[in-house]
Amino acid sequence: MQSRLIRSGLASLAAVALTAGVAGCGSNSSDSTSAGSEGSAISAKRCAENKAAGKITYLSGYQYQSSVSILEYIAAAKLGYFKDLCLDVALKPGTGDTAQNTKLLASGQATVSPVAEQDVVQARANGIDITGISSYSNAGLEILMTNKDITKLTQLDGKVVGHKGYVPATVQAMMVKAGVEWDSLKLVKQGYDPSVLPRKQGGLEALTGFVSNEPNQLKAAGDDVTVWKPVDYGVPSSLGAMAVNPAFAKAHPHAVEDILRAALHAYDYCGTGDERTAECVGYAAQLSGPTYDRKLNTAIWKTETQVVKDNPTPGQPLGGIDPDNVTGLVGMLHQFRIVPGSVTADQAKGWFDASFVKNVYAADKLVWPAP
Repeated sequence: MQSRLIRSGLASLAAVALTAGVAGCGSNSSDSTSAGSEGSAISAKRCAENKAAGKITYLSGYQYQSSVSILEYIAAAKLGYFKDLCLDVALKPGTGDTAQNTKLLASGQATVSPVAEQDVVQARANGIDITGISSYSNAGLEILMTNKDITKLTQLDGKVVGHKGYVPATVQAMMVKAGVEWDSLKLVKQGYDPSVLPRKQGGLEALTGFVSNEPNQLKAAGDDVTVWKPVDYGVPSSLGAMAVNPAFAKAHPHAVEDILRAALHAYDYCGTGDERTAECVGYAAQLSGPTYDRKLNTAIWKTETQVVKDNPTPGQPLGGIDPDNVTGLVGMLHQFRIVPGSVTADQAKGWFDASFVKNVYAADKLVWPAP
């Protein structure tokens, strides 16, 4: 399953280039050396433990886009939060290919990376050994867009629906649940220009996308579309989910906790007012180069953090994993034959470890500095 983070013009970056970049620490990498005072937010004993963990490679979901699960890790590095916790974290840009990220995690070429909960289940079902460790929300980013003349999804029966290579399972589940005759649809692969929808190019009536990206692009261009969200139909998903290399997690559990601790601390910082948001987006722009669209990326961050705010994970602090959501995801993946029926919900729950997030909170408040 491809990542929710595949975006417009940059999506053509080859996965082979990513592998070379991770292995060779190319020019798009960054270490957490910008600020902070080593060990200032951690005990001496735990500092020594984290130093012993060695180099930690964070592999982003898609480049240095200002998405949740990306921007706060960039900020944690640039603000010195990793350094404060004696963590040696290198940032690496991903291409948007989730399957590639899961393989790099399993092989140890990456240590932590954004991986949606449904993609963790799919990876493990395919024998790729990774562990899910956090998620910000049971709502996802994948959406369907239509022009304003479509007022109910069943109006799409027999119509042309565009996608980026496949229709995400969450979008398909929403449409089926809404009563759309799925087999009647004419599914066509589109590029990454969302303006094909308001122009109804090729008879297009609907287009898949991501709630923080294409709708913001179309709005900036003066085009008004309707956004249909799977979460509004009770379809399970995830947002801001992270996964880790299991061998690293077993050997260095405190380091995994503190990676999340630093990221959650940075998430709060970057989301506290427009000035701090602009600062954090600026860090991503520094890593990305002069063509980085700060305005769009600011909109991406604000949209995604609002989704998290509007759809908190039930009964969990920010980052906590909802086991009922994992159960729902397994059911959806069975429905569309994405994972074998032999994969049970109980088995899938074992592919996630909620203890790392749990251990960075006290009474649902993030513990900073660390013990």
